[in-house]
Amino acid sequence: MSSSNQGRIGVLLVNLGTPDSPQTPDVRRYLNEFLTDARVVDMPAAIRYPLFRGLVVPLRAPKSAKIYQQLWTERGSPLLFHGLDLKQKVQEELGSDYLVAFGMRYQNPSVESALQELRDAAVSRIIVLPLFPQYASASTGSVQEKVMDLVSKWWIVPNISFISNFVDEPGFIETFAMLGKAEMAKHDYDHFVFSYHGIPERHVLKGSHKGYCKLGDCCKSYNKNNRYCYRAQCYETSRQLGKALGLTPEQYTTTFQSRLQSRLRDPWLQPYTDEVIKEYPAKGIHNVLAFSPAFVADCLETTIEVGDEFKELFEEAGGKHWQLVPSLNSEPMWVEAVAGMIRRN
Repeated sequence: MSSSNQGRIGVLLVNLGTPDSPQTPDVRRYLNEFLTDARVVDMPAAIRYPLFRGLVVPLRAPKSAKIYQQLWTERGSPLLFHGLDLKQKVQEELGSDYLVAFGMRYQNPSVESALQELRDAAVSRIIVLPLFPQYASASTGSVQEKVMDLVSKWWIVPNISFISNFVDEPGFIETFAMLGKAEMAKHDYDHFVFSYHGIPERHVLKGSHKGYCKLGDCCKSYNKNNRYCYRAQCYETSRQLGKALGLTPEQYTTTFQSRLQSRLRDPWLQPYTDEVIKEYPAKGIHNVLAFSPAFVADCLETTIEVGDEFKELFEEAGGKHWQLVPSLNSEPMWVEAVAGMIRRN
């Protein structure tokens, strides 16, 4: 161990994951790992594995591979290269007292390899930042469980801390607002949509503090009883972002996307983005600016789903102009916000 590594603080940035390539076999491997995670699909393993590995993934992988081929760039998967860019820039911002590693919960670079990088450097402690603004058991919780499982096998376990969410982190909100205002300067918009990744309603209810959650007006305020409720966190981010953009509550709508309800016949958080936007033109809303505040890097769910597929749905219903605000990626203001969260932790 070199003296330069003594006392350094390890930082582990983690995002969800991406296939190694947009080809069907790699997409199948990714989906198999992702959709058999018990925190993502909370079914008994005896049902989960045969259902998804035997039926859902084989049917879904070829279709998903075609979508990933649309998303892929010369640098590969946007989720991966934006994550690596963020890692490099956060390292530069934090300086030599820190060592920043990056991993994916599913596939590569793995959480295990990133942790090993920090272990090999003999860091004094590890700060884990899952790159999900709003806490959900299926995202942040899964990362936390994976990290604890891996580190529990080490003979010497350093101090480890987690940043569980950054729902109302000023730098997070301000960066999205800056990007939004840049789009607002180019066009006049009738309405604004904040579209978040959906989760099953049962996931919210399972985590409800003493039965506080009613999937209704309980999310109108963000407080100690719902601070880890995914739905409440999404609404709080919308309120903060709406305020930063100078919007009234009537000018924006919070919606949820990416549901698997069609296959599992299980209610997910509502309202559903794809259903809401199809009704807008009939209500006189023809110009919409869309945000994806559950994602800090452009990916399939932002670029393809919100940027392309929702645009097509909106225009087919009679809408005139649909625009997606880019994600935070490695914007300098976002890099500073990440470094600030790490320092404060």
